Amino acid sequence: MLVHSRKARWAVWALFLVLFLPLFALPLLVVLGASFATHWSSVLPSGATIANYRAATRGEALQALTTSLVTALVASLLALAVGTWAALAAAALKKRHRKIMDALFVLPVAVPSVVVGLAILVAFSQPPFLLNGTRWIVIVAHTVLVTAFAHQSVSAAIARLDPAYAQAAASLGASPAYVLWRVRLPLLLPSLTAAAGLCFALSMGELSATMMLYPPDWTPLPVLVYAATDRGALFTGSAVAVVLMAATLLVLFGVSRIRTRASYR
Repeated sequence: MLVHSRKARWAVWALFLVLFLPLFALPLLVVLGASFATHWSSVLPSGATIANYRAATRGEALQALTTSLVTALVASLLALAVGTWAALAAAALKKRHRKIMDALFVLPVAVPSVVVGLAILVAFSQPPFLLNGTRWIVIVAHTVLVTAFAHQSVSAAIARLDPAYAQAAASLGASPAYVLWRVRLPLLLPSLTAAAGLCFALSMGELSATMMLYPPDWTPLPVLVYAATDRGALFTGSAVAVVLMAATLLVLFGVSRIRTRASYR
């Protein structure tokens, strides 16, 4: 909505700050403050220290961060490959069949993620697909949960894609494979990188399904945050949470740079 008067703009900004600060910024700032604290003073953390970050960047926490990064990277790449393939295939279907495929991909996010975790636990606990107790069952769960977002993002980009480019390449004798690899996918590259970043961020923060599936030697960082706060180590848990946020934001910043360069190609 466009606001032209100065008073209306100030009112919009005031409303934004009233809603944004208590709901979004303030909780994150409290977590950031708690990560440097040793105790609570009234409603605010106090007692400045960096000891929490020593615990959050060593040993088990560092291994958990590596686990989360590897899991999110593999899951986002798999989700991007499957979601892109399905979106390209669905673009050639009739509208009714396309809606059915969309519904199938959205189904894992339409139900609680703990249900998805239980379903994967049951499905992969018996031969020939025995993944229970391995890192791969966590990666499969994350892939299933984030593929819907990749599929929806790429589907929306394909719907906006001008078909004239592919038609021009085909009229010049290009094969369908050449049109796909040299015309359609490069045009979709900004949307593909955005979808990959979204999938990565969602995988980094996934907890419910992971709690049901992770083996002891493959503990993602959100599980460590939950475990630390559950046993009362709130300040260490806050430091681990800040490390999780920082790692995710750094990767998303890198993805955004790639997306910006792809947009200007």
